[in-house]
Amino acid sequence: MTKKKVVVGMSGGVDSSVAAYILKEQGYDVIGVTMQIWQDDALETTENGCCGISAVDDARRVAGQLGIPYYVMNFKQEFKENVIDYFTKEYTLGRTPNPCIACNRYVKWESLLKRSLDIGADYIATGHYARIEQLENGRFAIRNSVTAKKDQTYALYNLTQEQLSHTLMPIGDYNKEEIREIARREGLMVAHKPDSMEICFVPDNDYAGYIQKNTGYVSKPGNFVDVNGNVIGTHKGIIHYTVGQRKGLGLSMGHPVFVVSVKPDTNEVVIGSNDDVFNKTLYANNLNFMSVEKIEGVVRAKGKIRYSHDGAMCNIRMIDEDTIECVFDEPQRAITPGQALVLYDGEYVLGGGTII
Repeated sequence: MTKKKVVVGMSGGVDSSVAAYILKEQGYDVIGVTMQIWQDDALETTENGCCGISAVDDARRVAGQLGIPYYVMNFKQEFKENVIDYFTKEYTLGRTPNPCIACNRYVKWESLLKRSLDIGADYIATGHYARIEQLENGRFAIRNSVTAKKDQTYALYNLTQEQLSHTLMPIGDYNKEEIREIARREGLMVAHKPDSMEICFVPDNDYAGYIQKNTGYVSKPGNFVDVNGNVIGTHKGIIHYTVGQRKGLGLSMGHPVFVVSVKPDTNEVVIGSNDDVFNKTLYANNLNFMSVEKIEGVVRAKGKIRYSHDGAMCNIRMIDEDTIECVFDEPQRAITPGQALVLYDGEYVLGGGTII
């Protein structure tokens, strides 16, 4: 029986490097691939995550250590259309996008998987802290990794059944310390490499500056208004603000104030107290169900509204073909349009959508 062939997306970090090692040990025919997604020469020199040229150098050296073939595949166009263009458009519409979710769904999986299957691979694999299981109902679902601290299931809710059926996530059964220990034990040169935290194509975290520099979008000043519509100041342009934000507002109100909502139609940013930032109900669309094909009636689930959110119990129901209503038991802070609502049934991803 021939060994199954798997393409491992290698970012030059310790997680994807150990994923490749584990799969090779398990007997797979492993090919290492780094996705070239940077858009210009400036990014090639950054030390940043899966984008910089250093990622290619590190991944190539690890592949050499493991004795596996290694390639760089160009996904510049796919990344620009599905991640950068989406990211900038969402901000100009007053929403706060999650580019990593878009990258996972449309670049790492849709594009890389297609190209990998075209060259005869059976699977792709990544270094995500998550597990994939086929449930009794026949559907594939993502399950929480064994380590809550590094769990990355939130950013993977949007994967399709077809994609999941061709995906391996070998490090979901380990915690970070164990992964680093394997890398040390095997002498992998990235064993001590720090994790990347920021969005890869905005290394300085200045999203507004990036958008203005790269798209020609001009950020128009407008009014800060209170929750009753009274003008209380002037803002720099809506791309500078997100729901729940406190810092950088430049307002001296004598007490802490926060962004309650961003209104692109009137170019207003609504300001209120901390209490004004809490809500129990949200709506989401662009749905993707994972552990179930669809939901009927009212369903109990745990909902996460951002990557760092612990999740909270809620009731969900469909209100039309592609819109869900989610009512939390307790009010949640800073429910933000553009972010993902990810729903869990126990340890398994039930599905999710984009908060509207």
